[in-house]
Amino acid sequence: MKAWGTVVVTLTVLIVATVDAKIYERCDLAMKLEEAGLNGFQGYSIGDWLCLAHYVSGFDTSVVDHNLDGSNQYGIFQLNSAWWCDNGVTPTKNLCSMDCHDLLNRHILDDIMCAKKVVSSRDGMNAWGSWTQHCQGRDLSEWLKGCNMHAKPNTKRMTS
Repeated sequence: MKAWGTVVVTLTVLIVATVDAKIYERCDLAMKLEEAGLNGFQGYSIGDWLCLAHYVSGFDTSVVDHNLDGSNQYGIFQLNSAWWCDNGVTPTKNLCSMDCHDLLNRHILDDIMCAKKVVSSRDGMNAWGSWTQHCQGRDLSEWLKGCNMHAKPNTKRMTS
């Protein structure tokens, strides 16, 4: 009976989160990312962030992906429940000190703040296999074409 209650609560939270979810248009997301200070953050451009978000979530804030290890990935940047947020089910480090379900709505400032922590970690954007596979070392200027903004299409990665 307790397991059934957990399932009902989880489904209710996901349904409510989906109602407040958003699939961003590329240029709208680019402007949000620039406003949040991501252009040049840790040496990555808005193009890096757009490419990442496209390949991991299709710019959709409601995406939840289930991993073989039992953890889940949440939101527009697919932040993992084992490390970055707490889903109330799997063990977590919760390095962003947040509930994973907070990553599933249209308000992405918390997603961005957590993604900054990921990128500030040892692996940088290499923490996302999709970024490494689809974005790293590529010309990402296409991601900003047609967007009326001042972001630089390519920012040199900072080294230390």
